[in-house]
Amino acid sequence: MAPVTLSFFTRRDDRATELVPRQLACSMWSKDQMHGVALSGALAWAAERRLAEAGRTDLRPARWAVDLFRPARMVPCTLSAEIEREGRRICLVDVILSQDGERVARGTATFLRPSESTDGEVWEPAERPQPPAPEVVPPSTVPRAPYVRSSADWSQDFLAHQNAARKATWSTAVPVVAGEPVTGFQAAAATADGASMVTNWGTRGIEYINTDITLTLAREPEGVEIGLLATDRVEHDGIAVGTAAVFDRRGPLGSVLVAALANARRTVDLGSVTYTDDGRRSNR
Repeated sequence: MAPVTLSFFTRRDDRATELVPRQLACSMWSKDQMHGVALSGALAWAAERRLAEAGRTDLRPARWAVDLFRPARMVPCTLSAEIEREGRRICLVDVILSQDGERVARGTATFLRPSESTDGEVWEPAERPQPPAPEVVPPSTVPRAPYVRSSADWSQDFLAHQNAARKATWSTAVPVVAGEPVTGFQAAAATADGASMVTNWGTRGIEYINTDITLTLAREPEGVEIGLLATDRVEHDGIAVGTAAVFDRRGPLGSVLVAALANARRTVDLGSVTYTDDGRRSNR
């Protein structure tokens, strides 16, 4: 069992707007660079806090967009969140993450008020992504290494999935901030960065680095287990656009879109590493 102390960040001097990254937030691109899962999670954490401060318990997340316009280092982060527009059925929250006074990433959340569905019939796909069977991946609220499915069945053996097949992942979200339970929105927002993994992971590892995330949700996740299934990928001249379906144990949640740039000189070779459920990484 992974220790419950796992998290991407801790609070700095108990200040609500300053977070300090822990080792679990470090990416495989560089020893001094944070990965997008932690960044998106931190931005979503700040957006959700701002919504709560406004007292809008009647709204839920419908769209989450993140721009990763500078590499985020493994140094303290300052988060500022502002409500850009608030109405009876909608609230838009913008969040900026800065380091050493420099803007590094931006998140924009659209929160909507749910209502009754309409009576008209509308097309939807007959096939939906399916979570791994409980006997293969037992349900859990404890963070663990992701499970992957490709031409090989669900497993945590990344080497078995370093191929050109269509991929799916199943993750149990890590708490964003130490001592605070991860919410469904934070889980979905953080996991959404993994769309780059399921759409850009090929025979030589991940050779593309994503520059943004756009997540849409028709409902919030039930629990903190989130699945991603690659649904489309288009690449030309070193620019790749990937789309993935988002789902949980109950069924589909929405979709996520990422744009990525070729980064072959700093390839992440997932086939050469193994992960343990407590977040440790080692080379094969």
